[in-house]
Amino acid sequence: MPYVKTTDDCRIYYELLGEGPGKPTLTFINGTLQTTVYWKLAANSLGHHFRLLVYDSRGQGESDLGTLPLSLELHASDLKTLLYEVGIYRTALLGISHGARVALALADDSPDLISRMVLCSISTRATFRAKMIVRSWFEILQRHSLDAMVWAAVPHIFGRAYLRGNERQIERIVKTLVRRNRTEALRAHLEALQKYPPLGVKLKALPFRVLVLTGADDPLVTREGAEEVARICGGRHVELPGIGHSMSAEAPQPFIRLVAEFLSGA
Repeated sequence: MPYVKTTDDCRIYYELLGEGPGKPTLTFINGTLQTTVYWKLAANSLGHHFRLLVYDSRGQGESDLGTLPLSLELHASDLKTLLYEVGIYRTALLGISHGARVALALADDSPDLISRMVLCSISTRATFRAKMIVRSWFEILQRHSLDAMVWAAVPHIFGRAYLRGNERQIERIVKTLVRRNRTEALRAHLEALQKYPPLGVKLKALPFRVLVLTGADDPLVTREGAEEVARICGGRHVELPGIGHSMSAEAPQPFIRLVAEFLSGA
């Protein structure tokens, strides 16, 4: 399997997909509990028009956790190293939830690497409810098991319509998420996540086009906060009705259409 090594010898797993050299590049950045598998459906559709880079952030999927304390700056540094190692010097970014935070951290450090940006399931500040949800995941993982934590997370990371429509598949979804995650790495991720500064602290106007996508049924994100992200960055906000936090899984076709139109537009 393909890996690159960071300066602290942490192995980062990646895949290059799509049409290859000569096509514009799109890089996907995972959210919490996700791996490269999350993007497969989107990659299959967008791969006809783009060279695609998918990877597991430090501590996710096939990537090592490493020995350094996790932070947004470290995740952005890992992504920058990965891009240079595979010979990508300009790319569009598509990040969801935590991945959107990483995308913004890279934009703050190296905006010249980015051509356009799609930020999904993100808002300027976490509500008290959202903070309590993340804290509950961490406490469950500390006191019980990864299985218990994932069962607690699923009602928050998927919208009500998706949960109703996939009621018979929930147990399989939970087992899949458990299989793709590691307790130690997820504990480190959730602990670091609770210490991140408010997103609004570092937001600024960006020198490239930005699209902010949110689901109307997302308990972790507010419409007002998402609109504020778009306004500060100089971008546009679109809300998907009836959709929760995991929009690519819940509404793949509308999601892919919006992303393709944005990335291909003038």
